[in-house]
Amino acid sequence: MLNNPWQRHKDLVSIHDLSAEEVEALFQLAANVKARPDRYRASLAGKTLAMIFEKSSTRTRVSFEMGMYQLGGLATFLSSRDIQIGRGEPISDTAKVLSRYVNGIMARTFAHSTVTDLAKYATVPVINGLTDLLHPCQGLTDYFTVREKFGHTKGLTLAYVGDGNNMCHSLMFGGPKVGMNVKVATPEGFRPNPEIVDKAKADAKAAGTTIEIFARPEEAVKGANAVYTDVWASMGQEAEAQA
Repeated sequence: MLNNPWQRHKDLVSIHDLSAEEVEALFQLAANVKARPDRYRASLAGKTLAMIFEKSSTRTRVSFEMGMYQLGGLATFLSSRDIQIGRGEPISDTAKVLSRYVNGIMARTFAHSTVTDLAKYATVPVINGLTDLLHPCQGLTDYFTVREKFGHTKGLTLAYVGDGNNMCHSLMFGGPKVGMNVKVATPEGFRPNPEIVDKAKADAKAAGTTIEIFARPEEAVKGANAVYTDVWASMGQEAEAQA
């Protein structure tokens, strides 16, 4: 286990940025916290987290807010109406100002560049709570669930059925990090981002796993250990529901 898994990657913007060892360190810590939460009740005592929400979410807000509270810290909710992003203040200024007041920033935004810019200019850790491109926290949580159910992840296969959205991208990035194969089935016209696919396949090749893309769901789910599906119209893309 790494002495400090955040020495090289203080931000969580993409699972692609993490090594397999860092993901394992996160999973081990998560397992320890779940097993003995009493030992971690003061882990974030005196620490504060700014939560920027351009997109609303029940689970993301509650999980981050309660997580900070249960670890002894404080989270403050900032909607697009509460801050100056999009109303003339550059993201770089927002990142610098928030860094003076809080110990971390979580952002759930539309444009992925908003999170990457926050990470570029902030002097505190930045967590990607979701963008239109990636959803790393959800992806890590889902792979941790697989590990809990099977006792391991090495050599297993995950099938994803849905449109090629942020969850699809993060699951493809996560598979190689936990030693799993990923099979994706998406409709024509809703394929995952080609650049994400290329990066994920390169990671898979290095890890000895595979990433496969199919057009038919039955091809993807055949032989899979777990099947993952998502809403058919991603948040912010509701107009495509009838496509």
